[in-house]
Amino acid sequence: MDDVIVLDRLVKTYGRQRGLAGLDLRVRAGEVLGFLGPNGAGKSTTIRLLLDLIRPTSGAVRVLGLDPRADAVALHRRVGYLAGDFVVDGRQTVGACLRFLAGLRAGVPAGRIDVLAERLHLDLSARIKSLSKGNRQKVGLVQAFMHEPELLILDEPTSGLDPLVQQTFLQMVSEAAANGQTVFMSSHVMAEVQAVADRVAIIRDGRLVALDTVAALRSQAVRHIEITFAGPVTADAFDTVPGVTGLSVRGTVLRCQLDGSPDALLRAATREHTVTGILATEPQLEDLFHHYYAGAPRAA
Repeated sequence: MDDVIVLDRLVKTYGRQRGLAGLDLRVRAGEVLGFLGPNGAGKSTTIRLLLDLIRPTSGAVRVLGLDPRADAVALHRRVGYLAGDFVVDGRQTVGACLRFLAGLRAGVPAGRIDVLAERLHLDLSARIKSLSKGNRQKVGLVQAFMHEPELLILDEPTSGLDPLVQQTFLQMVSEAAANGQTVFMSSHVMAEVQAVADRVAIIRDGRLVALDTVAALRSQAVRHIEITFAGPVTADAFDTVPGVTGLSVRGTVLRCQLDGSPDALLRAATREHTVTGILATEPQLEDLFHHYYAGAPRAA
């Protein structure tokens, strides 16, 4: 199966408000997909539709080849899910809670729970109601990963976690992908998505505005360029170069923003001048996110 998640023209409305506006998306088997967008963009709505926690207004959803509504029980056995607002009975100990959830999944080896709890520094003997937000999130991570599901659906998975545990989580995601599992991860933390995602999907106002690898998105984004020449130059030779904006020249240093390939700029720079240095600042995923969100919607 090539596509683990298939969304076709998915629409979800809440009265007069629209959560999704014709979302099309394919998630490949074995990949880690980072699902990005600000609050209200439709991320949690999408995740709830994948699991039949809510129903679409129109459009189609297929997950692991199944219909989330007709095949909910069979589908949920094969999925590990961490909600953005993970809540369980606070009267239980962590160990009792996880053993109960493991039983609902037809059993998980006790050693598997112990190993994950140790990696995340989670005390299995503690009462859940005594846990901090970060430690409750660890419980959610263990229950999502413990049965080694074919598909992990994670909604803001590192919320409340300290930096060291965040790194452990990223290692767990990488290991899951290496094991052939698919990971669909919604997050506001750009650095963690950049670290593990094969592709990134960015949604705006319920529509997909970008879908590609981080490297490919970077290649299309604006870079900050600084070129140093052996002697003084003027702006006239560069102000018509395709993709160049924000051009400024001071003596022997040219600074600009570049959208797209640097080929034309480099040709103009070396045609009549001697270049002694070039500095190009690669955009980070956070810069790309703001670029796509602030700009007009574009087809993926």
